[in-house]
Amino acid sequence: MTVPEIRWEENQTPHAARWRSESGAAPPKRVVVADDTMTADMAYRQACEGVGLLWRGDFQNARQLLQAITRRVDKRPRKPVDSLLDAFNQHRQIQSQRARILGMLLIPFDAGHGIPLRRAPDARLACEEAHGPAKEPYVASLRELLGLIGAFEWRKKGVEIPALNARIHPHYGVFSPLRGEYVDLVARTPMPRGSVAFDIGTGTGVLAAVIARRGGKRVIATDTDPRALACARENLERLGLSKQVDVEETDLFPEGRVSLIVCNPPWLPARPSSPVEHAVYDPDSRMLRGFLNGLAAHLTPNGEGWLILSDLAEHLGLRSREALLDMISQAGLRVIERIDTRPTHGRAQDASDPLHAARSKEVTSLWRLGAA
Repeated sequence: MTVPEIRWEENQTPHAARWRSESGAAPPKRVVVADDTMTADMAYRQACEGVGLLWRGDFQNARQLLQAITRRVDKRPRKPVDSLLDAFNQHRQIQSQRARILGMLLIPFDAGHGIPLRRAPDARLACEEAHGPAKEPYVASLRELLGLIGAFEWRKKGVEIPALNARIHPHYGVFSPLRGEYVDLVARTPMPRGSVAFDIGTGTGVLAAVIARRGGKRVIATDTDPRALACARENLERLGLSKQVDVEETDLFPEGRVSLIVCNPPWLPARPSSPVEHAVYDPDSRMLRGFLNGLAAHLTPNGEGWLILSDLAEHLGLRSREALLDMISQAGLRVIERIDTRPTHGRAQDASDPLHAARSKEVTSLWRLGAA
């Protein structure tokens, strides 16, 4: 596998370093050296043209410059749209362009993740927990570094989960259970009889932990992402549940039939634009279809599959309720019950959100499914 490189000229000498991008962005084709003398207007203009700005000045000044570029990006007017689907597509396009522009302000790193800039924070531990050891210098975007540092603080602090009376500590790149309504649904729905359960796509391990605390004598939690697997194991160990919950690297189902199978797939059937978006976007409903199509073959005769899903995709015009019910029927399943709840997160009440008309109507549901 070829390691991507970033190239630039400094003091009339060509330079190159490893390029690191968690979002999967390609290195800028043109890079110029920038410092405290660069104005926000010039930086914004260069970034819009796709020019990478390799920072050599004060780190805190770079943060202020990034904020100034962000304000200029966010002032761009939006075109009127005719439908929520058009609004969603426009929103994704704007977010992609925004990420590209803001990702042009670049920070150098030494081997060992040190940042050789004045007033730079010590982000070595945060970088190592996200990326592992760095044996050679590299360059990455300042925006990505700030996101990584923020995620590191969340990992230390954790997210309070009332159903567990404890905190879950999400790793960088693993979907955080900040939206607690889906956890509460799993915590209060009557469980079918049986001693073994599966948690498909476990992420942080939060749902596996809730099931185990509710009396599941053995839970098998699956995922394919190495970060999620490590995150789930660490959380379950911290909660004292590692002997009760097995974490397996498996695409969807492990072997066997059980009385309860829980899955919280990505809620929106759209193509992710970067690896970190796979927790939100499920292209062509791949994971949803895989869960539904394999569910009946892994349930005991009276077992249940719990599908946790928001109807935001329906309000956005990405998937109809009829299409979802048809997937369930075609998979040889029946709906035992649907338990609904309203999300309480801030974006549901934010009238300035371009997708507010859809978010304000959103309902999160736990679908109790059984074999037809």
